[in-house]
Amino acid sequence: MHVTFDDAYKSVLNALPALDRLGLPATVFASTDYANTGRPFDVPELAAEAAAHPEELATMDWEELRALAERGVEIGSHTVSHPHLPRLSDAEIDRELRDSRAQIEDELGRPCRFLAYPFGEHDARVRDGAHRAGYEAAHSLASKTAQPEADRFAVRRIDLYRKDGVLVTTLKTSVLRSPAASVLGLVRRRDTS
Repeated sequence: MHVTFDDAYKSVLNALPALDRLGLPATVFASTDYANTGRPFDVPELAAEAAAHPEELATMDWEELRALAERGVEIGSHTVSHPHLPRLSDAEIDRELRDSRAQIEDELGRPCRFLAYPFGEHDARVRDGAHRAGYEAAHSLASKTAQPEADRFAVRRIDLYRKDGVLVTTLKTSVLRSPAASVLGLVRRRDTS
């Protein structure tokens, strides 16, 4: 198992001692615009929550990310500004992916090998952009986007959230994941109707 954290929230620091005790490797994916200031993660989808609870959505700055890298945590790219990549032009995709990777490498003094797509969203253009930008692999979310099997630029991850209870977490991480995902979809549709 390898644990990944998107958005580089400061609260990730609270989880690291447990991961160290368990001997689990971790990767933190940071958006460089947020690492420049450590400001709350205020993308439009979370703007109201960021305004109401800025401490919960505070992100790590470069000093904190450097300290993580020095203790063996991989730091990957989560783009410059955390956009919906499939909605962008090819030039905008290239800027988001290349500029983020370059700044992470400059700030941390080590290679930035991996990318996590914001919102887990990607398509063939975005995957091609990740390849052009020089990443070794890119990560998506299994629940977000249909993706080709065995594509190193569409590595599936199981997405877990604070709102997921014990049952949902157990189902998401079970060897019965595919049948569980179908059940979860039915439950979510019922809860939102």
